Amino acid sequence: KEASEKKIVRNVFQKGDEFYSSGDLVYLDKNGYVYFKDRTGDTFRWKGENVSTTEVESVINSIYKEADCVVYGVEIPGCEGKIGMVTISSEIENLSLDNFLYELKKALPKYAIPHFIRVTKAVSMTDTFKPRKTTIQKEGYDILQTDDTIYYLNNAQDQYLKLDEKSYEKINNGEIKF
Repeated sequence: KEASEKKIVRNVFQKGDEFYSSGDLVYLDKNGYVYFKDRTGDTFRWKGENVSTTEVESVINSIYKEADCVVYGVEIPGCEGKIGMVTISSEIENLSLDNFLYELKKALPKYAIPHFIRVTKAVSMTDTFKPRKTTIQKEGYDILQTDDTIYYLNNAQDQYLKLDEKSYEKINNGEIKF
């Protein structure tokens, strides 16, 4: 009941009206037909730019065709917006991080490149075969909440490095900058 209540918006056009907020953007044409336009939850803002998660997922899927991936934004203390993170299902032997970064740089603007990579055996799916994005987004890059391997993009070295407790603390203390 509480979760359902969060999805209902009230008093939008007039006092007393109620609407279900599905997360879909739609538009109404002059004949009264409603058309799907976009999803509101499939973007995040980083470095003053809007990042389309579906665009980044498409690029990653073109690099690793056999892997499932989920792209989302996570918050970092002291930073405005959300930084890009991807959870990808892959055997680590098949994931060349240097090549991955090279391919991402060719296809995406700098602000859209995921700064965190979470490698998992399988991306958890709902009963309708959609990735459980909310759960992994809440866990973020917190290495204490998962047994999966997480990498971060070290801009100074221009490569992905394995996230450990020391680097995790440095990120949260603002010593590692993005």
